Amino acid sequence: MDRPQPLHKYRRYSDCSVSEKFLDTCFLLVMGVGYLLASAYLYVSHEGLDNKPGLSVEDVVYSYYGNRSGSTLEAKLRGSMSGYISIEENEKVVAWIFKGSPEKTFDREIKPIFEKNCTFCHRPEAGGMTDLSDVKAVKKLTDVDMGKSIGALARVSHIHLFGVGLLLFLIGKIFILCEMPALLKRVVVGFPFLAIFMDIGSWWLTHWLPAFAYIVIAGGALIGLSIGFQIIVSLYQMWFYKEKEQ
Repeated sequence: MDRPQPLHKYRRYSDCSVSEKFLDTCFLLVMGVGYLLASAYLYVSHEGLDNKPGLSVEDVVYSYYGNRSGSTLEAKLRGSMSGYISIEENEKVVAWIFKGSPEKTFDREIKPIFEKNCTFCHRPEAGGMTDLSDVKAVKKLTDVDMGKSIGALARVSHIHLFGVGLLLFLIGKIFILCEMPALLKRVVVGFPFLAIFMDIGSWWLTHWLPAFAYIVIAGGALIGLSIGFQIIVSLYQMWFYKEKEQ
């Protein structure tokens, strides 16, 4: 007579040792704080592009579609970079742009301003930052602001897809140890992957159609809410939830 096979039991937090829970907790807390700091950086790097305090849809439009009524350099000086340069120096650089950004006056009038305020970060060794000590590089910024270039979008997109994708995978691997209906769990771990495609895909679409800036904001918010939900529920079930006896 065949012996009955035991029911399969999926691994849960109750099967984890205290050391494993401690490791998972440290990881989740570090990733949570890291994501908050990344969100803060995105806020300060995008807000103010429309010359108004706070992050708005117009700021997102100017970042990806561009402010096509002016130049990239002017938009930066009036927006995210305005706090690094005095009002008088700012107006002097903008006036130079309006004159057609003549090369003959760059070394005498504009380069000293950049050396005083900007080239500590904007130098060839900074990696990815425009060299503001080179007049030819600066003149490229005085063209009409067309937003992020295709090359810049490709670079930022692949970095985010790899980085955030790995983050979502590791957080999801910890979250699936939670005790909850399987369908709900699959939705929770799968949803942020859909949201990141929506977020990054809308960067590209906003480059051509400004209306997609709303989806950029929505996609980013959904990723953050999903990560926060998984971290909070995981920490709660890891340390406080008591599995009901079957």
